[in-house]
Amino acid sequence: MQKLITFAVPCYNSAAYMRHCIETLLSAGEQAEIILVDDGSVKDETPAICDEYAEKYPTIVKAIHQENGGHGEGVNQGIRNATGLYYKVVDSDDWLDTAALKTVLAKLQTLAARGTAPDLMICNYVYEHVEDNTSHTVRYTNVFPENRLFTWMHVGHFRPDQNLLMHSVIYRTQVLRDCGMVLPKHTFYVDNIFVYQPLPYVKSMYYMNLDLYRYFIGRSDQSVNESVMVKRVDQQLRVTKHMIDCQDLDALKNEKRLRSYMLHYLSMMMAVSDIFLLLDGSAEAKAKKADLWSYLKTHTSPAVFHSIRYGFGGVTNLNFPKGDTIVIGCYRIAQKLFKFN
Repeated sequence: MQKLITFAVPCYNSAAYMRHCIETLLSAGEQAEIILVDDGSVKDETPAICDEYAEKYPTIVKAIHQENGGHGEGVNQGIRNATGLYYKVVDSDDWLDTAALKTVLAKLQTLAARGTAPDLMICNYVYEHVEDNTSHTVRYTNVFPENRLFTWMHVGHFRPDQNLLMHSVIYRTQVLRDCGMVLPKHTFYVDNIFVYQPLPYVKSMYYMNLDLYRYFIGRSDQSVNESVMVKRVDQQLRVTKHMIDCQDLDALKNEKRLRSYMLHYLSMMMAVSDIFLLLDGSAEAKAKKADLWSYLKTHTSPAVFHSIRYGFGGVTNLNFPKGDTIVIGCYRIAQKLFKFN
């Protein structure tokens, strides 16, 4: 029988924390498949831990060992091998709330049995801040109808802090395959592509106001740490350009709310790229910033470029004296409010 859901857990030298993640996923029982992708770990016991769980839970856990390909290749490997009706990525330092997971899977099981399995299930996620032991929940109660099937025409307005992230989505596996998505290797921040590229293939959705995903944040070596993001800004740029190219937003002109959201998401990616280039502050970074906007202009229609340049994406591209200082100041305020990195 087909599994209800596949959890893919990319693991890279994750021995210090991956057991907690895996144990929360095991609470789903036999309706789940857990694919542990050891991404060429060499510094700790990650490969052995993957094999240990696969041996202990042979009907639930699969261990895949691959040469290091980065987080994206771990996700790709999971999609290639998934047998579940649904697919969710869980990073090895994060975890799922077991009570919320039980409720979500029961609903998916019911919907699937009725022949109304949605293309996308959405739940809340929680920032778990290790540095001060606080948390912040991202909810979508103002955006989506609750506890019913709906389409893009029923979707409301997203605030800048409310984008759909990898943490909040559970895609039907076939949607991910149908969209032809292959995440780039050796690149961070590809979770943005994972959420963004399949969206035009999503025809039905379901939102549950449950705090399912617990997003651990605050480790100094994390990819979302500010200093790390500045150093890896070229990878952020690579992902942003991939998103510019992977969908023709003008082809969505008859799906206004879907197109509007995808413009909103791409605008956010432009803004994030701008901010980390501004934090770098070098002449080379300024040239990269100009190149990114030029890339957007030459690889999209005038309508798409105008929407982003003079919308949310353009607020970080202020071409007047002290504009960069204003942008960084606003970023610092948002950082204190939302503690997103």
